[in-house]
Amino acid sequence: MKVRPRDDIALMAGYHSPQLDVAVRLNTNESPLPPPAAFTEAVAAATRSVVWNRYPDRQAAELRARIAARHGVAADQVFAANGSNEVLQCLLLAYGGPGRSAAVFEPTYALHSHLARITGTSVVEGVRGDDFIVEPGEATALIGSARPAVTFLCSPNNPSGTVEPRSVVSSLLDAVGATSGLLCVDEAYAEFSPHSALELVDDETPVVVTRTYSKTWAMAGARLGYLIGPEWVVAELEKVALPYHLDALKQAVGLVALDYVDEMQARVDAIVAERNRLSDRLGGLPVDVWPSGANFVLIRPRHRDGAEVWQQLVDRSVLVRNCSSWPRLDGCLRVTVGTPEEDDRFLAAIEEILA
Repeated sequence: MKVRPRDDIALMAGYHSPQLDVAVRLNTNESPLPPPAAFTEAVAAATRSVVWNRYPDRQAAELRARIAARHGVAADQVFAANGSNEVLQCLLLAYGGPGRSAAVFEPTYALHSHLARITGTSVVEGVRGDDFIVEPGEATALIGSARPAVTFLCSPNNPSGTVEPRSVVSSLLDAVGATSGLLCVDEAYAEFSPHSALELVDDETPVVVTRTYSKTWAMAGARLGYLIGPEWVVAELEKVALPYHLDALKQAVGLVALDYVDEMQARVDAIVAERNRLSDRLGGLPVDVWPSGANFVLIRPRHRDGAEVWQQLVDRSVLVRNCSSWPRLDGCLRVTVGTPEEDDRFLAAIEEILA
């Protein structure tokens, strides 16, 4: 006889991205460019230094110190985990839960709501404007009435790519401060963006910023992310993280990556230039294109069914993300910036489909 899970989990759908055998994969916002060969060689050397029969440093002290130095904060203000998704999960384990709520502004990163529900946290949904920017007045009113324990603000926003103005971040921070809540600014795509909320982080302000190695560091396969926030937040996250959750090899690889900041920035610059070229080309087609501060572009084909266009792209061995079922994204497709060759193949395919 099967044992039933929690009733709310039984009704829940998992979060998955389609994995299809195609020639051009532009659906999961991975870096199209690998780290430099020297990085791979340094990782191999680091592997040989791992003491496999011993548990890793439970505090990940060296990695946290190096991340802290990069951002000009104290090591006790850094929490590292298995991808930024585990960081978000720990945040909700510590500050969410039954009887508490988390606020999101749709359309946005689906894991914020998904992880909230997994942790027994109720979800309060606000909406973004037609330009997918959060409207400060409506957002602060929602926070004031719902009093969420955690408010999520994704900037650059996934899947729209839009970057929140500094004034919006400040307004939300004032609102959560007045209701004893916590603001989490999800900056998975920060290095592609013109500004960051990191400048707001100190040990008195209820704001945290989450980052990932997956995108700009071209390390999606490593699953490493981190949070920067007040020391008192980090201390609570350490209570809910599993013992030794960050393995020794992952810590070593995270340290190696920080020796290649210039190479990382060069990749970012190349992807931003390619994003601009892709957006310009798409602007000449019968599609709506939203301005992006990330490594992807959101589009909506005009007078065509988005799911149908997605399938026709797959038929041409090009995979993008079908966002049609997401809140307020009827007919929308999200296209990860690939190499120039990959993007040219995508452009040729969609031009043929829309002709």
